[in-house]
Amino acid sequence: MAGLARALYARVARLPYICPHGHTDPAWFADDAAFSDPASLLVVPDHYIFRMLVSQGVALEMLGIPRLDGGPVERDPRVIWRLFAAHYHLFAGTPTRLWLDYTFQNLFGLDRPLTADTAEEYFDRITACLATPEFRPRALFKRFGIEILATTEDALDPLTHHKAIAASGWPERVVTTYRPDAVLDPDHKGFAEALDRLGEMTGTNTGTWTGYLEAHRIRRAVFRAHGATATDHGLLRADTANLPPGEARQLFDRIRAGRAGVGDAALFRAQMLTEMAKMSVDDGMVMQIHPGSCRNHNRTVFRQFGRDKGFDIPMRTDYVQGLKPMLDAVGMAPGLTIILFTLDESTYTRELAPLAGAYPCLKLGPAWWFHDSPEGMLRFRRMTTETAGFYNTVGFNDDTRAFPSVPARHDLARRVDCRFLAELVSDHRLREAEAFDLAQLLSYDLPRWAYRFDG
Repeated sequence: MAGLARALYARVARLPYICPHGHTDPAWFADDAAFSDPASLLVVPDHYIFRMLVSQGVALEMLGIPRLDGGPVERDPRVIWRLFAAHYHLFAGTPTRLWLDYTFQNLFGLDRPLTADTAEEYFDRITACLATPEFRPRALFKRFGIEILATTEDALDPLTHHKAIAASGWPERVVTTYRPDAVLDPDHKGFAEALDRLGEMTGTNTGTWTGYLEAHRIRRAVFRAHGATATDHGLLRADTANLPPGEARQLFDRIRAGRAGVGDAALFRAQMLTEMAKMSVDDGMVMQIHPGSCRNHNRTVFRQFGRDKGFDIPMRTDYVQGLKPMLDAVGMAPGLTIILFTLDESTYTRELAPLAGAYPCLKLGPAWWFHDSPEGMLRFRRMTTETAGFYNTVGFNDDTRAFPSVPARHDLARRVDCRFLAELVSDHRLREAEAFDLAQLLSYDLPRWAYRFDG
């Protein structure tokens, strides 16, 4: 089996990377400025790193994470790096360690383990590399072999950096993704002001239900004009609703007037998932749903440092009943694609695989976030393939904020998929020739097809 797995991997190892969903900064590719230092590139933006360090008593201030009140934090990147290096042993056995070791060795040529004793060597070597033209964002994009990369922007983002990329004539393909959470979730801070701004940007009256929906259609069209093929929705639950038009309008009116009752915010979020799906039927945008993360679980950290600081915790999610109103409305609509992600692995076999194995609009996103790991990827394949098959999945996406980790993450996913395919062949559940076809399908073809990058 090991020999076949290696042969399968050799077939796909050098295929271009399709990166259909992530959170890299489009400014990197618009400005093509050199990355400043190792800490700013690899430590400060990575919640995988500082959640582990905080769990062992390291203060976020010592890692250079800005405080909302402007209070003092460590600013010296070398000091931050030394602290990180002294705690690097904490990542043993984690996917973060695999990604970083791959990056250190393959990108920066660093073979000795990172420790407190080698921290200076690492910092100086990486700093020297980052100062060269070969390590600027556009050069790395080409060096990594990325064919297409999708970033994720808020619905109110002016898309300045994507406009600059297009105007520069750079031939590589960086597109955006429509993320409307801030103008879709009434519990989001500044929701009313965000709707005002949405109205200003689109020239619509977002004080009315029809004007609000039209504003979304206009912004979606703007995003499509900048290459977007998908929307993305990060919600606590996968609940949907399909209210009669009059009830939907009344619900919006209560929320817009600040008179929302108990349950109105949750019902509005559920209704808007269905509205987004209906818009996808009309405009062809692929819809991604990322539920099941109890975000910002630590109230103190949230108040002092803001959102997305490592305290996001998986929670139970109901897809069968939650998605039913939306699926009753559009589940059989021709051409609609909805990609489902989960942080609740118990739903793989019980809910997600059966749903994707029946509804033509549903596809399964890859193992995500906490499960973006060798064992997590294997669990995903083993728990979903018998019911959903391979063609109801969408290959891999790296979902990263850390640009240097892109090759490491894709390489790991390809190795795991090739191992799984070799396992099926050895158990006489798959023909060897078909395994080679599927290895390419999972690595390259499926994400291109699922996200409609072929037009």
